[in-house]
Amino acid sequence: MATKIALDGPSTPLRAEIRATLALALPLILGNFAQNAITTTDVIMLGRYDVDALAASALGVNLYFAFAMFAIGIVMAASPLIAAARGKRVHPVRDSRRTVRQAIWLSVMVCIPIWAVIWNTEAVMLLFGQDPGISAQAAIYNRIIMWGILPFLIFVVLRLYVTALERPIWGVIVTIIGVGFNIIADWLLIFGPGPFPELGLEGAAIASLMSNTVLMLGMIFVTTGLKPFRRYRLLANFWRSDWPRLWHITKLGVPIAIMLTLEVTIFSAAIFLMGLIDRESVAAHAIALQIAAVAFMIPLGLSQAATVRVGYYYGREDREGIRLAGLVAYGLGVGAAVLLALIMIVIPGPLVGLFMEEGVGPGSRVFDLAVSFLFIAAMFQLADGIQAVGAGVLRGLQDTRWPMLYAGFGYWVVGIGVAVGLGFYAGYDGIGIWIGLAAGLGVAAILLTARWMRRERLGLADYAPTPGTDD
Repeated sequence: MATKIALDGPSTPLRAEIRATLALALPLILGNFAQNAITTTDVIMLGRYDVDALAASALGVNLYFAFAMFAIGIVMAASPLIAAARGKRVHPVRDSRRTVRQAIWLSVMVCIPIWAVIWNTEAVMLLFGQDPGISAQAAIYNRIIMWGILPFLIFVVLRLYVTALERPIWGVIVTIIGVGFNIIADWLLIFGPGPFPELGLEGAAIASLMSNTVLMLGMIFVTTGLKPFRRYRLLANFWRSDWPRLWHITKLGVPIAIMLTLEVTIFSAAIFLMGLIDRESVAAHAIALQIAAVAFMIPLGLSQAATVRVGYYYGREDREGIRLAGLVAYGLGVGAAVLLALIMIVIPGPLVGLFMEEGVGPGSRVFDLAVSFLFIAAMFQLADGIQAVGAGVLRGLQDTRWPMLYAGFGYWVVGIGVAVGLGFYAGYDGIGIWIGLAAGLGVAAILLTARWMRRERLGLADYAPTPGTDD
């Protein structure tokens, strides 16, 4: 069942590097698709259940993910650290175990303030001028799914760990199990067939919470119970502190977290802006955004693989390997983005049709709006793919601060500025908001790529070891 990835040996030629990157990226992409299928299932089933329920879940999920992605960004710092430890080849398993332990510690720490904010979802929604009825429903939804953040973070950390041990397929297997569980739980709890209660929106939230718990328990079983991993004693000395390493993860992870949050929140801001237009725009935006999010799983997987590949060569202090890994990641990322854009342009109607029927009742306008939004989403696939890969290769070099600043400028100065200007002042409504999103991603892509091209002059390829204490 294991997928072995050849990371050892001298700098590889281009073709071998492509094979190595794809061997790592394909399981990650598959895992991302499966992971995203949990929220996609919620949107599909709620879209067929009730338009208001769909709009409420869209508002709630956007706030939830803004904070969840911040926490995920922090623990994502474990990936380049584990990769660099493997490249350096000095106690790689022990160093990885320490990193995993402290990443889980951080997961618990960061969840406490996040829970406090999400508990007050209704007040946040009203502060942004959202519909009181939908805001109240979104709060009910969020007060259930918020408890799934911690188990999901633990799942993410353990998935990073098995990937570093050259066995990413186990993360895919656990995720697929979680998706299957979520589909069944969604159907039973939303629609209430047979003896099950029809819980609608609340049922979708309960299903997501249970699915995240299944993901966590599955990865704990894999990393502590299966023979290939049991000998590493991953949770040994779990309560023993390692403050230098915890601080190093935090220092790298907080900029990643802020960057991811800036990207997620610009889409959250977009849905708030849609809410100022009408309910149909909110529902259409949710569908188009979900399709774009599914498509993004491919460049995201390539970005994750790029972090590992570049991080490995960074630990080996191999500048040519770093260059080659980045070149391959950019090439694959651009190719995937072009293909995804073409699919959205050629068959937008069938894609939206997965979420709702065309020309049926009050949902007909939602369908037409979602199709129009999807054309714009196709335009920014290229920019989104490039900026994702750019962020990934820079994370492999443990460079996170400037990418964070680039994201802030691109997303929130350019992106939101263009969205508000075109959406409300130029009269383009939802189309203008989506053009603004594309503009922000484009600027971020250019800035990140420029920094990668100047990595040698900036000294980014100079290796810095990770601090830590002994077990």
